[in-house]
Amino acid sequence: MQGKHLFEYAVIRVVPRVEREEFMNVGVILYCRDQGFLHSLFNIDHNRLQAFAADLDMQELQERLQAFERICCGRKEGGRIGELGIAERFRWLTAARSTIVQTSPVHPGLCTNASEMLDHLFRQLVL
Repeated sequence: MQGKHLFEYAVIRVVPRVEREEFMNVGVILYCRDQGFLHSLFNIDHNRLQAFAADLDMQELQERLQAFERICCGRKEGGRIGELGIAERFRWLTAARSTIVQTSPVHPGLCTNASEMLDHLFRQLVL
């Protein structure tokens, strides 16, 4: 049996009006050092978000969430942040901020396969 690996994850949230502290979960980001894994998944349910925040710019939201993906992948496509090491990219993405796209506090866990765990958390916390 394969050993368990420590992973960390955060939920990606849309916060249309920061001052109201209301949010909707739209994605998950997961980091596992042992497996060299840093990925995010997101889903924009346009109908739910429109009901939640009618004045939300969906195109801007899509671009911001795609930036998470590019930074996770690293390389030049992720800009200067994407060129950092994997742990630094995760810490940068999960840092506290007051913007329309935020992350929850970071949570730890143990898994054998980080990709499968990301899919499980995404289905459980977002879909």
